[in-house]
Amino acid sequence: MKFHRDTVFRLSPLAFALALPGPALAHGDDATDLDRVVVTATRTATTADAALAAVEVIDRAQIDASSARSLPELLRGRAGITLVNQGGLGKLSTLFLRGTESDHTLFLIDGVRVGSPASGLTMLQDLPLAQIERIEIVRGPRSSLYGADAIGGVIQIFTRRGEREGISGRGRIAAGSHGLREASAGLDLRGKRGGVGVDVAHQETDGINACLGFYNPATWAGAGCFIVPGTHLDRDGYRNSSASLRADFAPNDTWQFDARATRAEGHNDYDGDYVDNSDIVQQTVGGSVRWAPARDVQLKLTLGRNSDDSNNYIGSVFSNRFTTSRDSASLQADLTVAQGQLLSAGFDWLRDRANIVDAWSPFAAARGNRAVFAQYQGDFGAHDLQLSLRTDRNDQFGAHATGGIAWGMDIADGWRLTASHGTAFKAPSFNELYYPGYSNPLLRPEQSRSSELSLQRSGDGWQVQANAYHNRIDDLIAWDASLGKPGNVEQARIRGLELTASVTLGEWDLRGQLGWLDARNASTGFGHDKRLARRPTRSARIDLDREFGDWGFGLSAIGEAARWDDVGNSLRVGGYGTLDGRLSWRFARGWTLQANVVNLFDKRYETSAWYVQPGREYALSLRWQPQ
Repeated sequence: MKFHRDTVFRLSPLAFALALPGPALAHGDDATDLDRVVVTATRTATTADAALAAVEVIDRAQIDASSARSLPELLRGRAGITLVNQGGLGKLSTLFLRGTESDHTLFLIDGVRVGSPASGLTMLQDLPLAQIERIEIVRGPRSSLYGADAIGGVIQIFTRRGEREGISGRGRIAAGSHGLREASAGLDLRGKRGGVGVDVAHQETDGINACLGFYNPATWAGAGCFIVPGTHLDRDGYRNSSASLRADFAPNDTWQFDARATRAEGHNDYDGDYVDNSDIVQQTVGGSVRWAPARDVQLKLTLGRNSDDSNNYIGSVFSNRFTTSRDSASLQADLTVAQGQLLSAGFDWLRDRANIVDAWSPFAAARGNRAVFAQYQGDFGAHDLQLSLRTDRNDQFGAHATGGIAWGMDIADGWRLTASHGTAFKAPSFNELYYPGYSNPLLRPEQSRSSELSLQRSGDGWQVQANAYHNRIDDLIAWDASLGKPGNVEQARIRGLELTASVTLGEWDLRGQLGWLDARNASTGFGHDKRLARRPTRSARIDLDREFGDWGFGLSAIGEAARWDDVGNSLRVGGYGTLDGRLSWRFARGWTLQANVVNLFDKRYETSAWYVQPGREYALSLRWQPQ
């Protein structure tokens, strides 16, 4: 992976603002196309084909062309990713990356760590697609760079920002099935040395009646949408209003300043006998200062706060409130010690807080984490090497050291072979430790060891990659029905294979992703060799798009095999396959009319037991975005 310092200064202002925590890296030719540059895999800018990790990038053009109305829908079916949703748009969605737990993936928004310290989850369903410019998905452990939570990988979201000098704007309106209404608009003002911008969006739907069952202790403990039979047989609506603000300024080539903020407010109706609707607020505020006194030296300071607030009701009567926050700071130095040799080192600080207001089970908790890390990246002709080491000191669980090693080699005819091994850990969430009646204060942190072997080749207009991985997780936290609270599973074993390919033939674009997964309880005693819940053994996604002048046409086929919804493998959720279609027409300069159909054949299916997914749905949108 060659280091090209000149590349840094040829990138657009967007790259400076979002994608430059360190010197740019490339493999082979200079990386003049921003879409090829990724930062999440190494905390430094490198090209996607040079990263010694399984990386996928979803840009704004792909988002606009897709049939997705939410972040979970956009990620569904992609390599290594399983989404579990409780009833459609806006409902609780959990993500399992490479068979790891739903809280084993670290989420970042513009470099700021996000997620609820109480539940351990990131509320994906409340992050509006209208605010997203780009998504980087890195599969495989990244604790040696980012600390806790990155057992399965890291997903970083970059919010929208203008690139062109002058004034630029955009707008979109849409309507569809189940009372779907959407509207968004954005405006940017940019000069030679910086710019400011704002985006606003609103999404609302009347929802569907997703509940299929009820709690019955005689047949199934702990499952179902509600307790009293015959209740809550209604449609569950959802609405979300969001805004993002940003500003960046580079007075010269030495200094770069960046600030950004996003906020989403929403209301969600669902089925339950103790809580059946919520008002939510998610907010992320962050900023960075970059100082590059020389071509081979760079120092960057990043500060951020993510807050998550949920007020929950039964009807109009207040039930409880969950308020959490994450404050973070990071100082990172990058030094090019020689041609093709980059050394990075830094310090991370994190403070998690949670406050639960509940008449029956209130609690408050806080803890801090301090870490130092170092990384070496070297290019040796046909060989590349990456070494990383990190030590986290958690206020509650003490010190944890993690490391990673990755090697890549260019072999004959453009083929590239990579191998890697990494360790990771995850501290229990506050709910798992403290929530009265449903917690276990004796829980131990989860720890993992993961190895991966990859083979890839890229050509003119095509790419193919195969990834095989094996992961062992010690002290996996899972619900223990015999205790009525979470417990540590002695060991879990996860192994899998991913195949991805893309090709452009004339005006046709074809992308395919296939996954095979074997995730099992490897501990002795109860549950031995049982499959881990909610992980399908096979998954696939195929996207086909074609341009006909001003017209565009696309299809997305997504399928998943059956899965178990419980640790005892007694509750089965069947497999499914769906087909989505889209048709767009650029009828004037900057104007596009698009029609989407989701679940074209009206397939009835579930991803979580007792919660049916929507059937066939239509949407029509009008987008204005001058080029």
